[in-house]
Amino acid sequence: MSNSSLRRLALLSMGAAVLTAGLKTASWQLTGSVGLLSDAAESLVNFAAATVAWIALWYAGQPVDSDHPYGHEKIEYFSSGLEGGLILVAGLAAIVAASNRFFHLRELARLDWGLGLSVVASVINLGVARILLARGKSEGSIALEADAQHLLSDVVTSLGVLLGLGLQWSTGILWLDPALALAVGSLILVTGFRILYRSFQGLMDQSLPDHEVRQIRDAIHSGLSIMPVSSSGEPPKPVFHALRTRRAGSRRFVDFHLLVPGRMRVLEAHDLGEGLVRKIHETIGPAEVSFHLEPIEQPASWNDSDLIEVEKKKSFPGG
Repeated sequence: MSNSSLRRLALLSMGAAVLTAGLKTASWQLTGSVGLLSDAAESLVNFAAATVAWIALWYAGQPVDSDHPYGHEKIEYFSSGLEGGLILVAGLAAIVAASNRFFHLRELARLDWGLGLSVVASVINLGVARILLARGKSEGSIALEADAQHLLSDVVTSLGVLLGLGLQWSTGILWLDPALALAVGSLILVTGFRILYRSFQGLMDQSLPDHEVRQIRDAIHSGLSIMPVSSSGEPPKPVFHALRTRRAGSRRFVDFHLLVPGRMRVLEAHDLGEGLVRKIHETIGPAEVSFHLEPIEQPASWNDSDLIEVEKKKSFPGG
């Protein structure tokens, strides 16, 4: 999917946020429910977050340049981090509003219309969230995934509010409304912290998921297995170490050190490395892969990266 297609999905999220915020605001005005007010506030945050996601996706789609030789995809982590911050603000606002209502309990009005409008808003959010989540995961866009997770949390909290208001409608227990608003605010805070944590990990160049790293290691081992096993008097068999992986937005990066016999010709060693790159692409799909050639006989080749000690502790076989 092209970057422009991803941005259109962000526009879809923005439109849905405007529509659902209007519906939930109308629900709050009809009923006077602080729970519905908290729900409406989160929809306003949805709009701000979707707008930030659109801007981030636009910037991430810019080609590499002299100032950004690795591309611009990391902006998506700033986008999701900002969204996490906005979610925290919405959660705190909901908690403050709920706390105040505990001291000023009141009867709610027009719950039939209010609940009906809120149900329509939740159905819209659920449909948009499913679309964004599927596309975000398939394209590796954390900005879209964060937006989708936010919408899904909105749906869950909305259902909680609807259930609680339905109970208040049938039982007449006034404190149910602020209690629900307090629960909604707490759930919103959890969502915000979760998104912030993932954004932080991305900005810190967290490695790819464990299963992908294992696949990459297996692919390299598979490529090196075709080399003849060395015997006495023959050059040692090539190995690898210092494997590093990271993700920036939808792009994945892989690099490693390839240790080859010093007598091997440069062209032959390079062809071996390119074969390993193809193996990695066949295994995990598109990724920017680079390798650094080193003479296997030199002691310095075995001590030129802090990652080597990390790999020894994890006992990675054969590299």
